[in-house]
Amino acid sequence: MNLYEKLMSDYDFSLDKNGVSGERLASRLAALSEIGLTSDNGSHRIGFSHEEKAAKDLVKHWMADAGLTVTEDGAGNVFGRMNGKNLSLPAILSGSHVDSVPNGGHFDGPLGVLAALEVAEAWKQTGFEPERPFEVVIFTDEEGARFNGGFSGSSSMIGEATREELLQKKDIHGEPFSKVIEGIGLSVDDFFNSKRDLSKLEAFIEIHIEQGKRLERAGVPVGIVSGIAGPCWLKMTFTGSAGHAGNTPMDDRRDALVAASQFIYEIQSLPEIVSSSAVATVGKVDVLPNGVNVIPGEVRLTVDIRDIKKETRDQLVDLVIEKAKSISAAHETRFQYEETLREAPVPMNEEMQQKLEKSVRAQGIEPVYLPSGAGHDSMIVGHVLPVAMIFVQSRDGISHNPAEWSSLSDCIQSVHVLKDFVEGYDR
Repeated sequence: MNLYEKLMSDYDFSLDKNGVSGERLASRLAALSEIGLTSDNGSHRIGFSHEEKAAKDLVKHWMADAGLTVTEDGAGNVFGRMNGKNLSLPAILSGSHVDSVPNGGHFDGPLGVLAALEVAEAWKQTGFEPERPFEVVIFTDEEGARFNGGFSGSSSMIGEATREELLQKKDIHGEPFSKVIEGIGLSVDDFFNSKRDLSKLEAFIEIHIEQGKRLERAGVPVGIVSGIAGPCWLKMTFTGSAGHAGNTPMDDRRDALVAASQFIYEIQSLPEIVSSSAVATVGKVDVLPNGVNVIPGEVRLTVDIRDIKKETRDQLVDLVIEKAKSISAAHETRFQYEETLREAPVPMNEEMQQKLEKSVRAQGIEPVYLPSGAGHDSMIVGHVLPVAMIFVQSRDGISHNPAEWSSLSDCIQSVHVLKDFVEGYDR
């Protein structure tokens, strides 16, 4: 069964109303899935690739068919614009990205783009004209798989792309940034001159799959994002004393791995002290000298700490450091740490959330608020504009994987929420 057939197999056709078509969204998701399709039935359209460009070109064609005015900036960001009744008003933007991680899923990114386009298609069919201009946007290179970064397009649109930093980067094949973008028809000078006139933009709203299980557990198709978590990464080192595993008595050891292990175990109890949305993860560990018959003398690990509020995130950072220090001292090991990343969380605009709640209730859905632990283009655009996010239920919370799945009925519910949101924005 191909993606189109699978999407349509259990679709609730009663959701086809007010110009919105589930079949159209399904056929377009399926068409995009064919670009960069892997042997595992996943998506492989990394940023600045010919596959990403082909996906953009296909969506540009659909935009034009929907009557949108299509433009592309120097960073490869694509905009499909519908003029509203009042051209003097700044535009509402909605969309996402079409690039993927290597062998990723078919919903992460494309759903947000095609859902926004479906709103414009519905208006065309019903003859509705929005109060203010509406733009469907495809941002370039959100995932960052090519240069181990990401958000290249949204950063360039708001004027935060750093020329010196990007020009020093090399991609996964060792090719410099300038050569890579020139290979798909972009130029360096145009890339760094892609900032939009922000006074002509009102807000940005993004539909995205949840990539988690909260909505599935709540039994609702869509949710309202309360904030995007900002990460802080701590690189920690526990140093003890390496020794012979057979000749060193248990009461005469300074085992760095034992200290680190206790720390890793106890860290899971710390996030709930500061907030219900905070998380802390140890995902990388190096043990030295890593010999089967050697007491570990050194352990290096990295802690990823996130929350949607800066105050509680920073409070958790302090708790994690204090916990590491106390455990290290108890095991008579030395402890050092280095902070390698600290990004500010992005709270969702409260007025936008209130508008979204009305639109969710208008579809007969009980509003569920939830944080986003992952980064999105909304996180970048939120530096300069009010932003909001609609999450769509993800089956089993799987993402960045060919098994990624959201039902077509849930996807179309998000389209109706977005449509109602934009139509009622100025009420």
